[in-house]
Amino acid sequence: MNESSSNPGGIQLDRIVFFGRTLSEYLKFFDLDLSQWQGTKILDCPSGAASFVAEATKLGIHAVACDLLFNLDEKVLIDKGKADYDHVIERLAGIQYLYNWEYYGGLEGFKHFRKRAFDRFAQDYPQGRQEGRYIKAQLPKLPFADKSFDLVLSGHFLFLYNNYFNYKFHLNSILELYRVSSKEVRIYPIQGMDAKPYPLIEDLIRDLSNSGICAEIVKVPWEFQKKSNQMLRLTTTTSKK
Repeated sequence: MNESSSNPGGIQLDRIVFFGRTLSEYLKFFDLDLSQWQGTKILDCPSGAASFVAEATKLGIHAVACDLLFNLDEKVLIDKGKADYDHVIERLAGIQYLYNWEYYGGLEGFKHFRKRAFDRFAQDYPQGRQEGRYIKAQLPKLPFADKSFDLVLSGHFLFLYNNYFNYKFHLNSILELYRVSSKEVRIYPIQGMDAKPYPLIEDLIRDLSNSGICAEIVKVPWEFQKKSNQMLRLTTTTSKK
């Protein structure tokens, strides 16, 4: 059995996993320069087990993460994180040819980044929950006032799991992310697990435009899953440069 016949699409996950990335990875796939966002508020939604908030907080940035699971205690999250880590690595190991490994140096390097992100998240979570950095929330409705954050980041969820949600959910979720942002929303990737762009992306951009939102597809300096090198960037039509 050859590679293409063994897996014609991409990674096959049987659930939405509690997984996370590091700040250094966020800088790449969101094409993010944190020096431009000093003194601002940033929301990571949904964040999963990412260490972005933990790391950004140490840099003096007011960062908040929200996720459906952030009402759970540390032990439950750690157990789920470990189970989902094993699930992803098992599925990824057999389709390594679908990915670019330059950044990680191979599967072992990828595993190192995943463990580092999760460890930093787990260390910050108990105190961060008390201090309001980790908040339970579920799209398409967020518990924040309008324009609560300058920048909203949403990674590896909406379009990646596009087969889990219908068009109405995608549109309403993105409108909600935009509602709580005063400047920008960045969503990565626009591709699903099969590395194909969200099939209704043009309809989505049109409907957002009809709501006064400028949505543009932007290439980013990141391509781990082959062909997944674009994000959706949202700004107001009046603020677009």
